Amino acid sequence: MTFRILVTDEVDPEGVALLTAEPSFIVDELPTLPPAELLERIADYDAFVGRSATRITADLLARATRLRVVGRAGVGVDNIAIEAATDLGIAVINAPAGNTVAVAELFFGAIIGLLRHVPDAAASMREGRWDRSKLLGSELKGRMLVIVGVGRIGSEVATRALAFGMDVAGYDPYVGDERFRALRIRRLATLDEALAEADILTLHTPLNEETSGMLGRRELARLGSGAIVCNLARGGIVDEEALVAALDAGQLGGAILDAYSAEPLAADHPLRRTAKVLLTPHLGASTAEAQVNVAVDACAAVRDALLHGELSRSINVAGAGMGDWRELQSALTVTRRAAALARAILSDRGVKAVQRLSLRCGPELAAAADALLAAAAAGLLEGTTEVDRLNLINARALAEARGIELHCAESTSLGNARSIQVSLSGGMQELAVAGVAPEGSAARLTRIGGFHVDVAPRDTLVILTNNDVPGVIGRVGTLLGDNGVNIGEYHQARLAQGGEALAAISVDGQVPPEVRHALLALPDVLSATIVHFRAV
Repeated sequence: MTFRILVTDEVDPEGVALLTAEPSFIVDELPTLPPAELLERIADYDAFVGRSATRITADLLARATRLRVVGRAGVGVDNIAIEAATDLGIAVINAPAGNTVAVAELFFGAIIGLLRHVPDAAASMREGRWDRSKLLGSELKGRMLVIVGVGRIGSEVATRALAFGMDVAGYDPYVGDERFRALRIRRLATLDEALAEADILTLHTPLNEETSGMLGRRELARLGSGAIVCNLARGGIVDEEALVAALDAGQLGGAILDAYSAEPLAADHPLRRTAKVLLTPHLGASTAEAQVNVAVDACAAVRDALLHGELSRSINVAGAGMGDWRELQSALTVTRRAAALARAILSDRGVKAVQRLSLRCGPELAAAADALLAAAAAGLLEGTTEVDRLNLINARALAEARGIELHCAESTSLGNARSIQVSLSGGMQELAVAGVAPEGSAARLTRIGGFHVDVAPRDTLVILTNNDVPGVIGRVGTLLGDNGVNIGEYHQARLAQGGEALAAISVDGQVPPEVRHALLALPDVLSATIVHFRAV
């Protein structure tokens, strides 16, 4: 298969080279396109890689009928319509680690520059003055640095701050105590507590509904007199009007900004004339090393997503980042196919709609439970939706939109640490299908309802129930052979001698509907379900 990729916004050549080296990729490297031109072109591409200059809007994504993945060579994705991409099953990938050191180092360069009056000192020297006596500065050592957002960048800032002899604390409700202990910094319970303690407050959070305007008039008023506010994250986290007012009133000791609500910053913006402010033009990732890093990270992730279905770096995949994606593939496949099989059997039993999907997984797969639940939702919806790109990105949202209740839990009672069980409920009926995904070997289906089986969930399965009497297996095998259906595996299970039995038959190729009708016409065959699994 050949994939066509659009690369724009001057992504570093070292990253682009990873794409052009693949023989199955056609890479069009273009300058930043006007929105109207990009709208006309986008339908030709399977992947897009860019930076912040191109806006990936919902309208653009709707036109991108082939698009599988959007790669952002950088951290922020506020130029991408994430919700629309998720609804359409398009992976969104960024490069969160590539500029970590660059931003952390810029923070310390800026804060030292502000405290030691470096910009003013340099300007005075260029103007022929010697203002040494006017430029008395202060040190970092002993100051309380409070970090809001203890992720990658916040952690790097913390490590370097300790080396400067600063007292360091952090506020992040989404990070566990283990990280704070590993960094050797104090955890603060609330934002108000963080504001009350900070000599220097630095923000390292994404911009979202929760963080937009996070530092407004109320919050700035809670900072101690002389505190310094630093935002090298995203514009909009700090209310700029409120910040200007606090600085002009002498309430704050200063501010450092590298990101703004509207960029570029307007020439007449009040921040430009406010004293005690150090402004930089969004330079956080502007080092040669960082640009190479983010380009390589984003392009490698886009490559792997196209070639191998590797979605662990996709920010809109539930449970992404849970571990080695390739090692997880067999578990994802058996989960999706268990759900598809259960739905097909229930459908043949007359169940028109599934109301609940419940997933249980063994301890070794618990970290991937969210991704496995998405795989189960995708299997449940196979063949029942007109969505072209039904995948782990959008399956859960699509299922929930249909009113299907989704539930997942870890279980130690499945018999294997890498077992999975999918249960579907509809009307008055419920059916559970279980499987196992052993590390390093092929996945198997191990139970269908009350019957214990052992069969690989290959592309096509034939599931029969029959009376446990002699001759059934022979008649079924002969019928399939006479119709050109080659059997890969045939597993017969029964609950008791002479009772009801179940056959799980893995076959090659497609099985026409008329073969199912012929199977149902055989003596002692009670039900027949044929499942053609969608490739994943």
